[in-house]
Amino acid sequence: MSSDFEGYEQDFAVLTAEITSKIARVPRLPPDEKKQMVGHVEKQLEEAKELLEQMDLEVREIPPQSRGMYSNRMRSYKQEMGKLETDFKRSRIAYSDEVRNELLGDDGNSSENQRAHLLDNTERLERSSRRLEAGYQIAVETEQIGQEMLENLSHDREKIQRARERLRETDANLGKSSRVLTGMLRRIIQNRILVVVLAIILVVTILMAITFSVRRR
Repeated sequence: MSSDFEGYEQDFAVLTAEITSKIARVPRLPPDEKKQMVGHVEKQLEEAKELLEQMDLEVREIPPQSRGMYSNRMRSYKQEMGKLETDFKRSRIAYSDEVRNELLGDDGNSSENQRAHLLDNTERLERSSRRLEAGYQIAVETEQIGQEMLENLSHDREKIQRARERLRETDANLGKSSRVLTGMLRRIIQNRILVVVLAIILVVTILMAITFSVRRR
């Protein structure tokens, strides 16, 4: 499982490095090349998101006791992904302003105002995205805690079941021992009664013999 995660991790590192390089080149390219480069970056960002989803699924399959390290790494990669998207948005805003100026002939002040407005909207979207990301992390952590609690409850249930089985075995053994002791006591009492009866018979026999002997004399 961890080997699959590390494979996705390497692919993500290579892909994000390419995206970073291309985003940095966008402002310096001619218009036609810029448009083509923007399309390439969009596709690669989608690929990076898919890799993150695969990595997230792999982390969910890792045992809870080993999941913490991978969760921290995922958090870092998602932050990196958010930064790439922000940089790309700014690059696209600059590209859109440049195309608009060429098509409409807007003056520099209007372009700057529009760009400032778009940047402000972008920052708002980033703040909303960060809040959603924080909510998602809380949900994931809550799910992990819930899974750990369920596993602990399952272990406790197994322990209780084993303890009940041992108690049943002990009760059964005690029942057998009780029956054996009862039989032994019954035999002991019977033997003692038999001894007493034999002793009485012997005494009576002796007394009768003595009586007959005295009468003959």
